[in-house]
Amino acid sequence: MLSLAVAITINFSPLYSFDINYLNIAEYVDMPKEQLLINYRILLDYLNFPWITQLNMPNFPSSASGLYHFFEVKKLFMLDYIILAISVICVFWFLRYMKRTNQYQKLNRYFKWGMLIPLAILFALLISFDTLFVLFHQVFFNNDAWLFNPATDSIILALPAEFFMHSFILAFGLIEVFLLIGYFITKKESLFLVSE
Repeated sequence: MLSLAVAITINFSPLYSFDINYLNIAEYVDMPKEQLLINYRILLDYLNFPWITQLNMPNFPSSASGLYHFFEVKKLFMLDYIILAISVICVFWFLRYMKRTNQYQKLNRYFKWGMLIPLAILFALLISFDTLFVLFHQVFFNNDAWLFNPATDSIILALPAEFFMHSFILAFGLIEVFLLIGYFITKKESLFLVSE
């Protein structure tokens, strides 16, 4: 669920398109929305496709440090996709086994209590996003390359912290939806078994 939510979120371009308007990014960086979206698409293509090895955004030159950070982000993207592919296969066979052995009802409580985790994280995001954002980078990166200097890596001006907060909210909101769906499916299966 986590890897799927991350994959959907990082590729959900409408969120950035919305934030360009909502956060007045175009006015802040003095660039048309269309041009911002072109640069954003180039960045996403670099992060998503292993065969694209050079990042060259036409309107946002990058320092060596900035390029290195994006390279590290690209590795995290690839890791997420690998985890997603493996987990989809494992979950498929696991659910088939649970259904065949009539054990779906055992999953219900995990979905029920699991729904509290994304809600707690969403609450924490709204209370203190800056602290969690710094903690996230300290956990996943062992350097300070993520601390962009707007003078040398102006892309950071087009990707404000609020956009990343909205991305985190979307990701954990999706996880909550997935858990809710799992809860209702397993509850329905449990009721079906009881009625039999």
